[in-house]
Amino acid sequence: MRLTIIGTGYVGLVTGACFAEMGNTVTCVDIDARKIENLHKGILAIYEPGLEPAVINNYKQGRLRFTVSLDDPAALEANVFFIAVGTPPGEDGSADLQYVLAAARDIGRRIKGYSIIVDKSTVPVGTADKVRAAIQDELKKRSLQIPFDVASNPEFLKEGAAVEDFMKPDRVVIGTDSDEVRAVMHDLYAPFMRNRERIFFMGVREAEMTKYAANAMLATKISFMNEISNLCDRMGVDVESVRHGIGSDSRIGYSFIYPGAGYGGSCFPKDVKALVRMAHEQNFDPLVLNAVEARNEAQKHVLFDKIVKRFGPDLRNRVFALWGLAFKPGTDDMREAPAEVLLEELLGAGSRVKAYDPVAMPVARRELPTEWFSSGKLELASQQYDVLSGADALILVTEWKPFRHPDFDQIKKLLKQPAIFDGRNQYDPATLRAAGFEYTGIGR
Repeated sequence: MRLTIIGTGYVGLVTGACFAEMGNTVTCVDIDARKIENLHKGILAIYEPGLEPAVINNYKQGRLRFTVSLDDPAALEANVFFIAVGTPPGEDGSADLQYVLAAARDIGRRIKGYSIIVDKSTVPVGTADKVRAAIQDELKKRSLQIPFDVASNPEFLKEGAAVEDFMKPDRVVIGTDSDEVRAVMHDLYAPFMRNRERIFFMGVREAEMTKYAANAMLATKISFMNEISNLCDRMGVDVESVRHGIGSDSRIGYSFIYPGAGYGGSCFPKDVKALVRMAHEQNFDPLVLNAVEARNEAQKHVLFDKIVKRFGPDLRNRVFALWGLAFKPGTDDMREAPAEVLLEELLGAGSRVKAYDPVAMPVARRELPTEWFSSGKLELASQQYDVLSGADALILVTEWKPFRHPDFDQIKKLLKQPAIFDGRNQYDPATLRAAGFEYTGIGR
């Protein structure tokens, strides 16, 4: 099958590479000429396990192509167009659809025969109607009546496991009222369903809502567990025992009930805000979603509050070692990362920070304030143990695998004082305290 994907960001590139991996001929379009030039060279703008070899291999085999324009003949060979552009939040929290609708208009200006346009981007309920209207308007300007269908196919990819999630999906949601779309999309996804059928067909508006509801549900679980962890802190209860106790209930399960320093990334914060905005547009007060968002924002300050409780509000002449900058392990994504909030607070209180992350430091250098680096307030180390020498405490923010079972003897020797603030409850408090460490976790 010949496919065209508009957008080579996180969703678009993973989608293109994985479809190409199954033998499809895929053309990825992006107006960012530098990004396309780098992709031709095998240079990716994002880190995602397994993505780079998939891109390079399929490009070499001719199944994956990159271009800056839909006018490229290769892009117009397809009759299935995936829109996978960004939908950044506006000031009011609503999803900005300008890039989605621009892509729709570009398609409407160029299609020559029956086409299927698939919204892959996370978009509010009703977006498919706007995409359809934009395409129809462009066809009208061309004085053409070309049949087309608009479908919704939201992604459910986890950063850090996106390629695996795409190749072995637990479900594929497709919103359409067209028998033709059902047949084409079923054929497209059939190679990913060899063991059992996991395609769920539904209405377009239902599919659009499903993506938001899924992310909001997961965000709710995280915020709920963080709420419980704060209560445990005050009552002398170990939240990890509570987590095991409730997770053993099959109705609850263990997924997404890990207390921590709050969620971040490109999806949960944005999608919760967008769903809240959708609710307001319907004159509905989303009490639960408001609480989810508020708890998460508050949770990003918990680690700093614990540090202040230990060292006092004036952190001048203090140096802290920080492990983890990305919002989660397995990615270099720092969007809405708890580490950035913590850095702002630590540096604002006068301390210096030495930080290390296995993959996110190039992103940190590019996106964090240059003044932090030029002033010497923030230093990025090349090795995880390099941040420890002379530091007043170690702060774990992102639970990368190399941080899970470190050399505590080495840590103790290098730190000015053996204090650990564990923002992800990775370490056993009793073991560390027996080894002479001052341990502070989340809810324990």
